[in-house]
Amino acid sequence: MMRILLFLATNLAVLLVASVTLRLLGVDSYLSGQGINFQSLLIFCFIFGMAGSMVSLFISKWMAKRSTGTVVIETPSNATEKWLVDTVAELARDAGIKTPEVGIFPAQQSNAFATGWNKDDALVAVSAGLLNRMRPEEVRAVLAHEIGHVANGDMVTLALIQGVVNTFVMFFARVVAQLVDQFLRARSDGEGGLGFMGYFAVVMVAEIIFGIAASAIVAWFSRLREYRADAAGAELAGSGAMINALARLKAETELPDQMPDTLRAMAITKGQTRSLVERLFASHPPLDDRIRALKEAAYRQ
Repeated sequence: MMRILLFLATNLAVLLVASVTLRLLGVDSYLSGQGINFQSLLIFCFIFGMAGSMVSLFISKWMAKRSTGTVVIETPSNATEKWLVDTVAELARDAGIKTPEVGIFPAQQSNAFATGWNKDDALVAVSAGLLNRMRPEEVRAVLAHEIGHVANGDMVTLALIQGVVNTFVMFFARVVAQLVDQFLRARSDGEGGLGFMGYFAVVMVAEIIFGIAASAIVAWFSRLREYRADAAGAELAGSGAMINALARLKAETELPDQMPDTLRAMAITKGQTRSLVERLFASHPPLDDRIRALKEAAYRQ
């Protein structure tokens, strides 16, 4: 219920801000007596589709720390923390990026994630469970995978793709609402129509439907980037260590997944997926496929 209420409140806030912003830009309205002004509508959707994605990107580190309970290591308090900070610094140097912030979050599942708005202002965090159960060379491989995400610019790329997807979701949702309104008016000789509240109710329903469908596109691209991050991890930490780390993660997929949805695209694993629908919307490929890809790459070398 809270999620639905937040969605409705956010949608209303966006609409209010949109009217002011579009006025400042000289785009008075995408609706007119003749129907939709498609140019104005596209500008409207691009601005707010990209804005939502970019805001999420810029506050990603802050949100990650709060949602996972990550504690950033300012000054190492023990040998494990010192090794963790030194290893991230070494991998970042080898990858040609600035050393990210390093943190630990209190989850028993072995996991890790990277986030941040650019390559030189990132955060790499690992779970307490990963540190407790993995061997040092496997932890190093996981860290290399996350450094690969940062060095490849995956966070920015995914944010841009999400912004484009948002744009078209908003665009087509409003086109559908206008078509429904025109259909109702035609049925009642111009006397009916959706009305103000009915129009935006149709828009919100259409956005949910199109948003679910469009998320498959973002998930597909996320899966491609995951293979690239694995390859980067293998290059930085060695193919054997990367394969062993993924195999260890596979053995733990039955444990509850405590990674927030907003961070799963940048985590090392989301667990195993079984059904076709799960695979279609999964942000990560199956671990078996990732291990197979690394083995084939190592064989070709």
